[in-house]
Amino acid sequence: MQIKENRIDDLNLTLDVTLEKADWADAKKKKLNNFRHQADIKGFRRGMAPMSLIEKLYGTQAMAEVINALVSDALNKHIEDHKLEIIGEPLPSEKEIKNDWENGETLSFEYDLGLYPKIDVDVTAEDSIPYYKVKVTEAAKADYKKNLLKQFGTLADGEALGEDDFMTVDFEQGENKVEDTYVALRSMASDDIRKQFVGIKPGDVREVNVVETFANETDRASMLRLKKEELAGMDPVWKMTVKTVKTFKDAEENQETYDKIFGEGAVKDAASFDKKIAERLADEYEAESNYRFGTDAREYLVKKANLTLPEAFIKRWLFAANEGKFTMEDIEKDFDAFMKDFRWDIVRGHIMKAHELKVTKEDLENEAGRFVNYQYAMYGLPAMPAEQTREAVNRLLADQQQARRIFEKVENDLAIDFVKKNATLAKKNISLEKMREMNK
Repeated sequence: MQIKENRIDDLNLTLDVTLEKADWADAKKKKLNNFRHQADIKGFRRGMAPMSLIEKLYGTQAMAEVINALVSDALNKHIEDHKLEIIGEPLPSEKEIKNDWENGETLSFEYDLGLYPKIDVDVTAEDSIPYYKVKVTEAAKADYKKNLLKQFGTLADGEALGEDDFMTVDFEQGENKVEDTYVALRSMASDDIRKQFVGIKPGDVREVNVVETFANETDRASMLRLKKEELAGMDPVWKMTVKTVKTFKDAEENQETYDKIFGEGAVKDAASFDKKIAERLADEYEAESNYRFGTDAREYLVKKANLTLPEAFIKRWLFAANEGKFTMEDIEKDFDAFMKDFRWDIVRGHIMKAHELKVTKEDLENEAGRFVNYQYAMYGLPAMPAEQTREAVNRLLADQQQARRIFEKVENDLAIDFVKKNATLAKKNISLEKMREMNK
């Protein structure tokens, strides 16, 4: 067996692999013997079929498996021995190479390899990266307090329907009657229609065209407790009698509300309530600032590294690796976005390796725990008991795809944190609106 390396440039090379018959003959014979022992062929006892028949039936398959294994092992050994840092995997050359698989004494193969570029980039105080800061204003604190009190408010009976309210009504049409069904003002078809219902009171009676008033067929069927198909051909006009008006009443600013929002005893008066609100806003703004910094740091360091990559090879590798899931047109369309992330992956990996930054098991568990608690919060659930959270974390990290996503998130955070500590932060004040516009 011979392997010849042909370096095209700093990022591309080919490997020519030549096999002699002596390289595969014994392995093929052994493979055919295995087929013979396992073959169940009519007219012959198991394992007793003549080798000529086994060769005829399984010769091509045996040859292919043996050659693939020999070539794969040869490529991997050459890559390891020569410490080649390759992108993806070797790809069969697009050149046409003719081999005589039945009678040839030698077989030749050519593979293309894409190489990672040499990278020499570091982070020092000479690197200046913007860090945007948002000031907590009195207006922002007032809005946050208002929203908190609304969020922890209660449902109460109202005297007249407001824009954010809903009502319970009875619908009647001949002998058909639907009692105590919910109607929300926001489910109505348009602002003009909604305005006609603002101010309606318990006891009021109206004729309502439900098709015009409630455009969503699913909502209409649910409200009238009918199947969708039963709506067809139905008289759209129903008599509607308002039973109750329900409105959300903001929570009062008292100890009970403080305990609901922040936990028992964490806030005891209006001054500490305001302080907590300011702290929450500062934390939220800092998260926005850090997200922006991470984006800017990535772009700055990728530009500084100025990496050239074997793009033609990478496109072929993406196409082959995804096994027909994407066309080359699909890959071309998203290629710039992929390469933007890929270049950052290379820079991030270099920073991690150069400065011996390591992702620990504790890091992964902490990040998974934050994700689990975030999911609970999204469903309006309070913090779960520690044992239940730990079980959810273990399930999450047992999922290979989720574990990889969490690992990359932690690694990214470690690299960005290193940049933040070592670069010069060019601090700039900015409005919250501008920050969120930048972070879209």
